[in-house]
Amino acid sequence: MLRQSQISRRVAAAAVSIVLAGGAAACGPKDAADQAGGRPGATGGAPQQGGTLTVLNSEPQNDFDPARLYTSGGGNIPSLVFRTLTTRNRENGAAGTKVVPDLATDTGKPNADATEWTYTLKDGLTYEDGSPITTADIKYGIERSFAAELSGGAPYLRDWLIGGENYEGPYKDGGKGLDSIVVPDAKTITFKLRKPEGEFPFVATQTQFAPVPKAKDTGVKYEEHPVSSGPYKVVKNENDGEHLTLERNEHWDPKTDEERKAYPDKIDVRSGLDAAVINQRLTTSSGPDAAAVTTDTNLGPAELAQIGDNRELAARVGTGHFGYTNYLAFNPKVAPFDNPKVRQAISYAINRTSVVNAAGGSALAEPATTFLPEQKAFGFTAYDHFPAGKAGDPAKARELLKEAGFPDGLSITLTHSTAQNRQTSPEVATAVQQALAAAGITVKLEGLENNAFNEKRWDAKNTPGFFLSRWGADWPSGGPFLAPIFDGRQIVTNGTNYNHAQLNDPAVNAEIDEIAKLTDLTEAGKRWGALDKKIGEQALDVPLFHPVYKRLVGKDVKNVVISDWTGVLDISQVSVK
Repeated sequence: MLRQSQISRRVAAAAVSIVLAGGAAACGPKDAADQAGGRPGATGGAPQQGGTLTVLNSEPQNDFDPARLYTSGGGNIPSLVFRTLTTRNRENGAAGTKVVPDLATDTGKPNADATEWTYTLKDGLTYEDGSPITTADIKYGIERSFAAELSGGAPYLRDWLIGGENYEGPYKDGGKGLDSIVVPDAKTITFKLRKPEGEFPFVATQTQFAPVPKAKDTGVKYEEHPVSSGPYKVVKNENDGEHLTLERNEHWDPKTDEERKAYPDKIDVRSGLDAAVINQRLTTSSGPDAAAVTTDTNLGPAELAQIGDNRELAARVGTGHFGYTNYLAFNPKVAPFDNPKVRQAISYAINRTSVVNAAGGSALAEPATTFLPEQKAFGFTAYDHFPAGKAGDPAKARELLKEAGFPDGLSITLTHSTAQNRQTSPEVATAVQQALAAAGITVKLEGLENNAFNEKRWDAKNTPGFFLSRWGADWPSGGPFLAPIFDGRQIVTNGTNYNHAQLNDPAVNAEIDEIAKLTDLTEAGKRWGALDKKIGEQALDVPLFHPVYKRLVGKDVKNVVISDWTGVLDISQVSVK
């Protein structure tokens, strides 16, 4: 688990994991795209090698340095350049939630209590210049991610590695390095951890595990031309990732890489574009845009309505899910939310149909009654402790309010963002307000600019009593969902605190530790699901919905693979005519 003082960028990174790493998994509702072959690009013959794939994005691929990137499963565009010890399985749907070997021969060998993990590199691994990749390079790549000037990446190793909490990186250590990363030879590497971590193979997919040759390290300028270990190399990086051009790494050997297909000869990434422009260009699919995709721009309700019965366009829409939950958060330190019956009343009063409609409709959101996403990989266990049906149960809510000492109802404030994101935005807040009004609860809406909203909702000293929130997974497991939110040892009293309920239950903390020891991820999943159900009884949050991602691809894009890990098209599998 993470120490919250060390993960101030965690929530933003969760969104980045979705936006920059990709966007939609192959388990959505049946539509024309499903009828046309299960996903866009599923028909039309075998994928072909060659051509240029264009990527049209809103957000630039900033900080293109493996130390500074915060990705899920190694990211989407980053994983074309940076290979890691392990990676995500590049397959559709649930099969894509598995972690598989990448540079390593397997997903790691743990010792008896999972406090040590050892990896062996494959034969024949080389960089873009033909020089060999060694475990010393992986050790150095990880160590440089501890440098303050290269911050921003996933923070797990700072907490997990012995000595990691005080390590300042190779630029200040006088060449000593981290003793907890042991490299006995050029092909073997062992990690020594402070505590058992059965899910270490998932963390080994992060770009911090990409090899970096020390002699080629240029510090903060490394992002301009990082040395490639993957199928593509960077030949242009303009305006900090606004325009990236990737071309083939001739020294990449596909025999060592079972995951990346790397069909196109060139990847042209153009960012800073308006979402409406991106979707219009993909819809029209003229010129280079016929071989274009996006990794960060969804279709909205209006655009989906325009597609309507157009079978050609509908067949080019990818549908998917990322491990993400939107919910109402309570701070029980603030009255009247210190009263469990008030929290239960609100849980019963919620009209999930109106909330889903506010989030864009059933094509873009699915109602939720559990904190964990509805995927086996997370350990999903179905429950609904406060069954209110599709439209809420205001009568039951009024009954509970009376028991709580509010027979005439009560007035509360709901804090939300003013960003038009259809998740923590005014539309969703208004739907909550209207539902609670039917139960005699008057809701005043407090809308804050998005940055101010994020600062306030995670401010341990000033957390609102009632606010819209959301959480995404760093990898497909219950661990990165439940531990940051409900582990009492991660409460931060002076800084960024994600445990909004400030729950510090010794039984919950102990179970989190026990699950962390398991290397059997199926068994771990069952226990994460059971823990979610147990915590849910306390009504510390109200799950609202899980987002659904709908994204267009150009008419000449083939071999679209959408996994339940990232929820989006995997660039490493795409081919173009």
